[in-house]
Amino acid sequence: MTAPVARILDGRALAGRIETLLREEVETFAGMFGRKPRLVVVLVGDMAASASYVKSKAAAAARVGMDAAVVPVAATATTTELVALVRAIARDEHGHADGILVQLPLPAHVDTVAVLDAVPPDRDVDGFHPENAGLLSQGRPRFIPCTAAGVQRMLIDAAIPTAGKHVVIVGRSDIVGKPLALLLAQRPPLGCPSDGTGGCDATVTICHSRSGDIGHFTRQADIVVAAVGKPRLITADMVRKGATVIDVGINRVDGKLVGDVDYNAVSEVAGWITPVPGGVGPMTVAMLMANTLLAAELRLGKR
Repeated sequence: MTAPVARILDGRALAGRIETLLREEVETFAGMFGRKPRLVVVLVGDMAASASYVKSKAAAAARVGMDAAVVPVAATATTTELVALVRAIARDEHGHADGILVQLPLPAHVDTVAVLDAVPPDRDVDGFHPENAGLLSQGRPRFIPCTAAGVQRMLIDAAIPTAGKHVVIVGRSDIVGKPLALLLAQRPPLGCPSDGTGGCDATVTICHSRSGDIGHFTRQADIVVAAVGKPRLITADMVRKGATVIDVGINRVDGKLVGDVDYNAVSEVAGWITPVPGGVGPMTVAMLMANTLLAAELRLGKR
């Protein structure tokens, strides 16, 4: 077997460094305002995966010195009941709530859009509210969806060039594909590195279920982002030698977590690759913590 050539984009290590910086900023915030930033999470039903994700978010909040509360709700809750709950949380009836997060997915009978829209845009630390999506589309983001922000941060940290590069994103969700395309295609902000490693100025193609031969597009890419939730969809023959491969997928196969990328095979041709687990996942949580601190600062007028 050929030895893997790809370098590992270690999301767990980068998230740890970000949390260290956040912990210092949270201490400063607490000293200034006499309280910690606080995240409130709405958890509907008893899905094991959702409960696990919420637990990891609460643990991250504790590591950076924030407060976090989980509001459990029965799986039978209606859309009206959930909207009313979110609005009550926004009125601080469940303790002060700088950031509000509704853990997805919601049960099939619930209107997810209505519930997410009930989160005030200035507390929307997931970045899903249409106001925040609109600000991102105009290049003046407030809260960026956490996974998209995490992927961009990984590229910047590794100094992987994006300016003038072709990025192919497989997946068009509002959570990852669309916001990431906007981020990577945006004009560079002031202070952006002149070597093109600022996580922007890319040429972006979005592939989806109607794109036909996805490999036709991914083989042209300098950077491939897989975000569709299909185990090992991206195979070695779909990746150009030396390309960067970002795996956003989290799938459980035979009791193990695997991504949307055939990791072992693709590692033999890619230049950079993210593992699953330990890649994008920890970065998503770290960006959530950053958004929560930002929400608290905005709320109390620090920014």
